[in-house]
Amino acid sequence: MQTSLLVKLSFVFLASAALAVTTAEQQKALTPDAVLQDLMAGNERFVAGKLTEKNWPAQVQAVEHGQNPKAAILACIDSRVPVETVFDQGIGDVFVARVAGNIIGNQTIGSLEFSTKVAGAKLVVVLGHESCGAVKGAMAQVKLGHLTEVLDQIQPAVASVHEHGTQGLSEAQVVDATVRANVLRSVAELRRQSPVLAEMEKKGEIRIVGAYYSLHDGKVTLL
Repeated sequence: MQTSLLVKLSFVFLASAALAVTTAEQQKALTPDAVLQDLMAGNERFVAGKLTEKNWPAQVQAVEHGQNPKAAILACIDSRVPVETVFDQGIGDVFVARVAGNIIGNQTIGSLEFSTKVAGAKLVVVLGHESCGAVKGAMAQVKLGHLTEVLDQIQPAVASVHEHGTQGLSEAQVVDATVRANVLRSVAELRRQSPVLAEMEKKGEIRIVGAYYSLHDGKVTLL
């Protein structure tokens, strides 16, 4: 009987731990640095193959009537980068905006302004990734329908890498350098184009950071 009770109590505890949905009070108390640390710790668990067990049905029910995400992540559409999983986050933990090449546009900026100023997220992450197809397309000057407009926005990053010199670099290294330059440009453009985000960051209410995801081992590195 005692053993049965212990098993039941353990199950309740694990179910609660697996739920771990952020409340409004918890979100308000978070700092941008604490959220960044949480995401990076989650990525370490992902790389190690030790993802937190989650009670998905319970999380679905817990956020039915509201959400209190900790961060907003702007990522590429690449299917090899499952954003929430990469950071070991559950339902309701992060806003995710995805567009080829993680570029900046009015819709993206508006979404991130909503995520932070209105919905309370404390961190904005621009996440690029290894061997990005959009970056490769921009480097090759691909022209295709509306994709052309997307790739045109990556051209400044392409130009900046070539301005610094690519002699002695392999094609993969040039792509890698351009991916990183494109992420940093997106971060800079968020600050330049959004007075809302820039003011919030100046006040310490949020942080805006760039990051790079390795397809090789799943590790996220801050830029």
